[in-house]
Amino acid sequence: MGWAEWGPRDGLPVLFCPGAGTSRHLGFGAGAVARLGVRLISLDRPGLGASGPLPGRTFADFAEDVRAFTAARGLGRPAMVGNSQGAPFALACAERGVVAALAVVSGADEVAEPRFADVLPRELRRLVDTAVADPPAAERIFAGLTPGALREMIVSNSPECDLAVYRDPAFDAAWRRALEEGFAQGPGGYARDTALAMGRWSAHGLDPSRITVPVDLWYGEEDTGHSPDRGAG
Repeated sequence: MGWAEWGPRDGLPVLFCPGAGTSRHLGFGAGAVARLGVRLISLDRPGLGASGPLPGRTFADFAEDVRAFTAARGLGRPAMVGNSQGAPFALACAERGVVAALAVVSGADEVAEPRFADVLPRELRRLVDTAVADPPAAERIFAGLTPGALREMIVSNSPECDLAVYRDPAFDAAWRRALEEGFAQGPGGYARDTALAMGRWSAHGLDPSRITVPVDLWYGEEDTGHSPDRGAG
């Protein structure tokens, strides 16, 4: 498993599950972690960045990988932050007690949940239906995306407040680097992530109703791309 760290080695460990297709190097708050006494550790999921691939993996597999990582690094049960497509993987870690608390920030929701059937755009609905009915076929579709195409898709569906960040030269350079690293082994890691996230989570080792650790949900008022109801359900 590949990872990157910011902050003091003796700081409070906080794991980070980054968004779609990005590597461990797109962290957050690098200028604040030292002042706050936080040791931020960003993880590459299998097949992304420097983490080896694991064909057919599930959310539960990732949680067990993180359990082994925290044990090997002597981190105990750290806190965790899950962003965007990293959210369901972080929720799996919370469900299995690998982490002691979780913050979901602009987290991808379970769009295959039936209550969203009538509110998703037609093309997204089609992809979700494929991910539910035939995950391998969905992976083949998602494997056709390149880092540049993924970036353009995200930017083209973002509100102006987000575009102000995406267009910042420093962030843009870091994001492009993280995407290129995320796809360095090919699109397989991203494709598997997306097939899992767009399918029924319970079919892939995740049942959020079983989570007993504290979980905070954070969504912006203009964020309609990650959760149709901004996490209300």
